[in-house]
Amino acid sequence: MSTFMDVHSGFFGVTAAQLQEAHEADLAIEADEGVHFERAWLDPVSGKVFCLATGPSKEAVMRIHERAGHPTAEVYELPIEV
Repeated sequence: MSTFMDVHSGFFGVTAAQLQEAHEADLAIEADEGVHFERAWLDPVSGKVFCLATGPSKEAVMRIHERAGHPTAEVYELPIEV
């Protein structure tokens, strides 16, 4: 499994509860693509959400986010960790 970080834009005015709801939407269907979303972070000032996931490919991560209602094309594989 590979590790991925993705970035969503336009999340201005989102609350912690709404972020949790979006994260749970991913968790509900992640197994369909063999993905697991570890965590999500929100910067409400920039309107950015960052998600950490493991899975077989960035395309699999993108498909889950698309189906959960918050698509993004900004997905980065993280092959090096220290």
